[in-house]
Amino acid sequence: MELEAWYLDDSEDDQRKPHRQNPNRAVSLEQLKTLGVFYWKLNADIYDSDPELEKIRNDQGYSYMDIITIQKETLPNYEEKLKMFFDEHLHLDDEIRYILDGKAYFDIRDKEDLWIRIAMNKGDMITLPAGIYHRFTVDESNYTKAMRLFVGEPVWKAHNRPADHFEIRQKYVASL
Repeated sequence: MELEAWYLDDSEDDQRKPHRQNPNRAVSLEQLKTLGVFYWKLNADIYDSDPELEKIRNDQGYSYMDIITIQKETLPNYEEKLKMFFDEHLHLDDEIRYILDGKAYFDIRDKEDLWIRIAMNKGDMITLPAGIYHRFTVDESNYTKAMRLFVGEPVWKAHNRPADHFEIRQKYVASL
């Protein structure tokens, strides 16, 4: 199954719901690429020995890796963390996420500043470019297990919007 993405409605309802517009406005992988978002479909059942993942990591220089499980039972301050992940922000480095189990959503801004929701399922891996405004949430299952990848040392700092003064944001906008 290919990655699915769509424009969000403007409902204030639970962030974990799909929030599709009616009628649905789908977003293609090609449209995501124009925003700097790249996608791979991998076999999450063999992530620890997957030659395809190893090749991507080597080619892209993703030297750091860890795994986070997001669910009420294992993540301290679960509801507060979900709210924090859902605050619109950017990073000074690319954000690389690989869903090993469960489901999640990444919301990104398009060129007109509209929200696009990307549905992430087991085996989906995406790269969000440095400087793109985005946010993250689990779906209604309240569970995902994800691999986080970085070039070099991990940088966890999120810069909440507005963060247009950062050079990386200006470079990102210019690339569009």
